[in-house]
Amino acid sequence: MSNKKVIAVVGATGAQGGGLVRAILADTTGEYAVRAITRDVSSEKAKALAQMGAEVVAADVDSEESLTKALQGAYGAFFVTFFWDHFSPEKEKQHARNMANAAKAAGVQHVIWSSLEDTRKWIPLSDDRMPTLQEHYKVPHFDAKGEANAYFAEAGVPTTILNTSFYWENFIFFGSGPARGEDGKLVLTMPMADKKLPGIAVADIGKTAFNIFKNPSYIGATISIAGEHLTGEELAKGLSNAFGEEVVYNAVPASVFRTFGFPGADDMGNMYQFKAEFNADYVGARNIDAVRAINPELQSFAQWLEENKERIPR
Repeated sequence: MSNKKVIAVVGATGAQGGGLVRAILADTTGEYAVRAITRDVSSEKAKALAQMGAEVVAADVDSEESLTKALQGAYGAFFVTFFWDHFSPEKEKQHARNMANAAKAAGVQHVIWSSLEDTRKWIPLSDDRMPTLQEHYKVPHFDAKGEANAYFAEAGVPTTILNTSFYWENFIFFGSGPARGEDGKLVLTMPMADKKLPGIAVADIGKTAFNIFKNPSYIGATISIAGEHLTGEELAKGLSNAFGEEVVYNAVPASVFRTFGFPGADDMGNMYQFKAEFNADYVGARNIDAVRAINPELQSFAQWLEENKERIPR
């Protein structure tokens, strides 16, 4: 491994990090090795990565010291935070700061920071079109990441900011997929009206990130990615075709979605409202042709469904 460029991946057992680990392990050039950084090296997911050929190293994102140690000797580092573990934007920002400082201390030559837009640049806290959450945010899990972009610049770390989008695996794992109504019909509920929702396969986040690591000219850039932009009606039609059963699109208002009562419903409702009301900016930042130029294997929703339709609960 000593003659290879090591890419360290925080959150290696999660969705985005796992996609990158698999992309690196699938590379046949022999130029890169992957170091999977996780809190629990004894977990089944961590053991599986080790069996696949990853170097698995323990570190805690609450500890800058442990991150610095885990990053020693790495050429690149992929950083992602875990908002849905704790729902705290303040904690998320501290984790990002720890990552930035650790990368600087370890001499990492290329960081990819998995981020999102700070929605307050479009809809300030004083704007009452959507409620302000946790006193300081409109969409906490977006805004904290966007605010944390500055930490990497302040630390002087060579960084590419990677703005992701809704990943289609949310239909499998995050309860975002169609639910069966009292009449037995499958219903996809999203407060997106007739606006397009950029989406992407987790594997393509990983493949795109890996190709960014291969090209130092992306250092200093902000790259926003998606695999396809689809309306709720188009998503429902795609699901219908895959299932061989009709899926109906239910375009509820964001104000209704915020009342659904699951943890983070208010945050998610605000997120969808932001994506719908500022659709031209949000979609426009995610140029599919530009993403495909970085990752020629970029999947469409139909391609992803062909591989994953049986995994979606219904």
